[in-house]
Amino acid sequence: MAHDDTTDRLPDEMTLDELRAEIEEIDRDLVELIARRTYVADTIADVKADQGLPTTDEQQEQAVMDRAGENAERFEVDANLVKAIFRLLIELNKVEQRESR
Repeated sequence: MAHDDTTDRLPDEMTLDELRAEIEEIDRDLVELIARRTYVADTIADVKADQGLPTTDEQQEQAVMDRAGENAERFEVDANLVKAIFRLLIELNKVEQRESR
């Protein structure tokens, strides 16, 4: 992440333009993280295919959801919202895994 003098100030000390620029940077970071997660999930799909394992692993999915909820609580973010986002990420990865087989 790029750091400038705006990142050392509290949001209520920033202008609207600075706040919007901060949101833009966060959005880029989120997309980069989603891309990284997708790449790793695709690699997992390859390993599963090589080992003859099923695409869906309900136990692992539940572990991901549990971690998402714990992280949401840790960062004081709505757990239902975070879990909904992770459900979507998991479903998208499963679709890609099925399509690649």
